[in-house]
Amino acid sequence: MNIRFSFYTLLLFYTVVTSLHARDSLQFLKSSSNSNQACVGCHQKSYQQWLKSDHAKSMALANNQNVLADFNNKYVEHYGQKAKFYRRGELYFVDIAYDDKKQTLPIKFTFGHYPLQQYLVEIEQGRLQVLPFAWDSRPIEEGGQRWYHNYSKEEIKPNDRLHWRQPLQNWNGMCADCHSDGLQRNYDVGKNQFNSQFDNINIGCLSCHGNMTEHAAQEKNVKRDVVADITSTKHPTGQWLRGINDKVASWQGLPRDNSFMDTCFSCHALRAPLGDGINAQKPFLDQFTPQLIAAPIYHVDGQIQEEVYVYGSFLQSKMYRAGVNCLDCHDKHTMKIKVEGNGLCLQCHSAQEYQANSHHQHQENSTGSQCVNCHMPDNRYMGVDDRRDHSFRVPRPNVSIEFNTPNACTKCHDDKTNQWANKKLNQWHGKPQNILPTKHLMMRLNSGQPITLQQHLSIVADTRLDVITRASALQQLPYSTNQLSASYLSAYLTHNEALLRLSAAIVSTLLSSTEKEVYLTPLLNDDYRAIRVAAVRNLLSIKISHKYMEAFQSAFKELTLAQKVNSWRGEGIVNQAVRSMDIHDIGSAEKQLKRAMDVDPYFDASYVNLADLYRAQQRPLLTYTVLQKGLINIPNSSGLNYSMGLHFVREKKLDKAIKYFEQAIKFSPDNSQYAYTYILAIDGLGDSKEALSSLEKLIVSYSDKTQLKELGLYLSQKLQNRESYQ
Repeated sequence: MNIRFSFYTLLLFYTVVTSLHARDSLQFLKSSSNSNQACVGCHQKSYQQWLKSDHAKSMALANNQNVLADFNNKYVEHYGQKAKFYRRGELYFVDIAYDDKKQTLPIKFTFGHYPLQQYLVEIEQGRLQVLPFAWDSRPIEEGGQRWYHNYSKEEIKPNDRLHWRQPLQNWNGMCADCHSDGLQRNYDVGKNQFNSQFDNINIGCLSCHGNMTEHAAQEKNVKRDVVADITSTKHPTGQWLRGINDKVASWQGLPRDNSFMDTCFSCHALRAPLGDGINAQKPFLDQFTPQLIAAPIYHVDGQIQEEVYVYGSFLQSKMYRAGVNCLDCHDKHTMKIKVEGNGLCLQCHSAQEYQANSHHQHQENSTGSQCVNCHMPDNRYMGVDDRRDHSFRVPRPNVSIEFNTPNACTKCHDDKTNQWANKKLNQWHGKPQNILPTKHLMMRLNSGQPITLQQHLSIVADTRLDVITRASALQQLPYSTNQLSASYLSAYLTHNEALLRLSAAIVSTLLSSTEKEVYLTPLLNDDYRAIRVAAVRNLLSIKISHKYMEAFQSAFKELTLAQKVNSWRGEGIVNQAVRSMDIHDIGSAEKQLKRAMDVDPYFDASYVNLADLYRAQQRPLLTYTVLQKGLINIPNSSGLNYSMGLHFVREKKLDKAIKYFEQAIKFSPDNSQYAYTYILAIDGLGDSKEALSSLEKLIVSYSDKTQLKELGLYLSQKLQNRESYQ
């Protein structure tokens, strides 16, 4: 709610302060809220530990107790974005402007606390946005105690999808469910409005333990301080033990029940929600579809690159495969690591073997002797936030030489080369162990290099690889083939590993209609919603037998809910449009794509898909109009420029197409398809010599040169240019 302030007296001002803070809290608080206070009476020790956690400070009212930033009339500017942060009594405000347009907004909530704190404002009732300037809460000696822009190296203009007023900076959709207990977005599609509510403003008992009101009611007459963690009762008896000659501990006891980590993954994963809110008592795959390992969000060897959180990296690790869980390293309530320094790793790893200079080859107690700096290198996100890679891999400069991946050695020794680092490691430890051939193939696949279908399938089949890598390769099968026999996929559609079933269901688009009906319909009754939704999505255009009709309708409702929950942003609406096209409801698809352009005007896929729809209907004028509108809003979109180029090719206006293909290459220099089409267009204009010359300049930039080489051979033969052909 935006509040217009008109202060006649100091007394009235403080009256408004009190009511504003009350309304701040009540507006988003559920009427039937499940408060953490029901837990505190019995679990005082756990509560006191939780107060030390980041979870406890995940979100709070903007008041003297919680605001860390300097609001003493501070002016901040980044390119054309300007802001003034100041106070009026107990309230916090920002005057924010781009060029000459200024808006005054009260700060409603703080978001996080360290190493940065962000601030939320309400631009319309119920819709909270994250301001583009954040407070660096690190100490001064570390460069902190300052305002800075979230995208410090970029100019984010109002027509940029990353601008703070756009959906991608929206609290309700992007952030809220992982910063407050019991969050429900409550998005109204028709009105494009939110009525989001939570049980508690921060991450407390409910987010990890679920609704424990019944448990609290049963225990209310028991006078004691309960210190045992409820979740821990699910773990069988056992412990990590290391024999005198063992380098690494192994689990001794009954198999561990690590299913509680699904609750951790619900927030510590890059994922798409399938419902509204998070239920701590439901499996991860019953609530989310995770993003698996693929470039460009991961490096080609699986190291973290973009902001992917922990799920994808941890599932790649030997730790995860051995049964290590989050609470082996992190305290269950403070969430801080249990032991500082190498002592954390030495809980399980032999100090004699791994704390020795012969292993780490650095001076004792130096930066280079710290386990995490070699095996958990960090990436910096949000300008100041360093997060460690949880795949726990050994540094591989030899892989860096081949695939241009980062490694811990040259991250610290940034003045040295990968060749230098590789030589040093060879001197210390001998030649590195050979990478599994399938792992090497996976790196080639992720780097855009072509591999055969049989090579691709060998990655998926290799049980020596971690499951998430195999599942990721399975999802990428369309890069190696455009159709597939069920004989290759059936084993994974019935696999006991849920991630493999999920990926197989997703890529079942490669199957024939008959095979889809036979092999996909059983997945409509799968245990996990993510798999049911993936299956029904690929069955929309198939006639379903009466036997599976009830399951189909149930899964279809789950798909509809998932798309509705995500329809506050362009991706969710475009997915709805694709679903409509799958069932041949072209009218609905057209309406949905138009709505996507209104809700998320700088999302280029909306324009590209609507233009394709009009092209299929042979309506070239509408195709051109949509693409032109898209390019006005998003002139640096490679997809839109490429689509406009193709439009002019179909209109037999190659001279006009050329400039759009050039723009597509400029904005996506790693897409060889754009270069291929551009060269063909030049040749189509009758200038084969120029086409060949341009190709020779461009081809060096691409890792996947297969198509471009074939085109080069064709042009060389056409021009009878033996030197170029060779």
